[in-house]
Amino acid sequence: MSPPVAPPAWSRWLVPPAALSVHLSIGQAYAWSVFKPPLESSLNLSGTQSALPFQLAIVMLGLSAAFGGTLVERNGPRWAMTVALICFSSGFLISALGAETKQFWLIVLGYGFVGGIGLGIGYISPVSTLIKWFPDRPGMATGIAIMGFGGGALIASPWTAQMLKSFGSDNTGIAQSFLVLGLSYAVFMTLGVLLVRVPRTEDLKDTANAPSVLSGVQVSANSAVRTPQFWCLWVVLCMNVTAGIGILEKAAPMITDFFAGTSTPVTVSAAAGFVALLSAANMAGRIGWSSTSDLIGRKNIYRVYLGVGAVMYALIALFGDSSKPLFILCALVILSFYGGGFATVPAYLKDLFGTYQVGAIHGRLLTAWSLAGVLGPLIVNWIADHQKAAGKHGASLYDTSFIIMIGLLVIGFVANELVRPVDARHHIPAPREAADVERQQSESA
Repeated sequence: MSPPVAPPAWSRWLVPPAALSVHLSIGQAYAWSVFKPPLESSLNLSGTQSALPFQLAIVMLGLSAAFGGTLVERNGPRWAMTVALICFSSGFLISALGAETKQFWLIVLGYGFVGGIGLGIGYISPVSTLIKWFPDRPGMATGIAIMGFGGGALIASPWTAQMLKSFGSDNTGIAQSFLVLGLSYAVFMTLGVLLVRVPRTEDLKDTANAPSVLSGVQVSANSAVRTPQFWCLWVVLCMNVTAGIGILEKAAPMITDFFAGTSTPVTVSAAAGFVALLSAANMAGRIGWSSTSDLIGRKNIYRVYLGVGAVMYALIALFGDSSKPLFILCALVILSFYGGGFATVPAYLKDLFGTYQVGAIHGRLLTAWSLAGVLGPLIVNWIADHQKAAGKHGASLYDTSFIIMIGLLVIGFVANELVRPVDARHHIPAPREAADVERQQSESA
């Protein structure tokens, strides 16, 4: 499938909505915690077990993004969005079958493995194209699209909660909810497939009077992974994601546990509302913080994400169970940094490695997300399960987890400080990139 090239009158502002239609759909992954309690009760699962589909989905997201990044660069965003649509929607349909037949392994296979491939390909599908369309504001452009991934749960969380209330929270109700989600997202993602376009060569040379994206430092994907800058950013992303996803995956049961023994316990509907609030913070952080990075620089904004994030975790660990507003505020800030980190990293990569194969480099970097997707939920769920078995309850289920998260954020902060400009021996001549772009455009014409 040849990448569809924009006609002369095409507006670059049509590309972000195309990306949003895909990212808002696959962002449903962040509403997984709403499914956890009904799955645990209907299929007799532990908290650690009910996290498996989500964990595998994030693992497959990183792996499919890494291995598919070069294919996305070669075949273009429409091909990638089509693959994402098929895999993501099919994952829900397989999960619906698993829930109906009480075969949990099918839910893990569908939502985790098949759907996770759709997550990865869909996530990176618009990134390179957006950076090429918006060389003057790369942080804002990628933030707009990736904002959708963070905001997906803002829609999916209350929607899923309402479906489980209407259909029932038993295995049949869960199956029906999976079915509706799969079919609905297939329709919505189709809009992105039909709308997306890649820029013409003349658009690349002069987009909104910005400097040409064909100039400056350019590094290939194969060379990038051999630089210390890539691995420093890998550690930065992994630590930031682990710290955020640990809260996000267990958000609904976590806030319920924190205030279960107080005079103001949290209801199931209020917990779902908390998940939606976290999604809003995640979404706002992706556009707000990434746009801020265009003004103050990528390294400075990651200093905020990692340094202030550690302070927020410390406040929750020390005072979170005594003040519900403090707990919610700190969690919202952490999730805004979590989302901002995702949205800023493509622009950080563009600053360090240029636009040549930036999508493929971004895909390889997302393997950090794969590890974080296992680490974050595993740390929080495993420790909480063992603390509960030891007779503990409430906030004490999470104290150790939060201390670990603070340590991880400190490690990420140090890694960010070690990032330096890429050595000239890794650069490729700008004319090579220009020739590649010319060849791609002529092949798709």
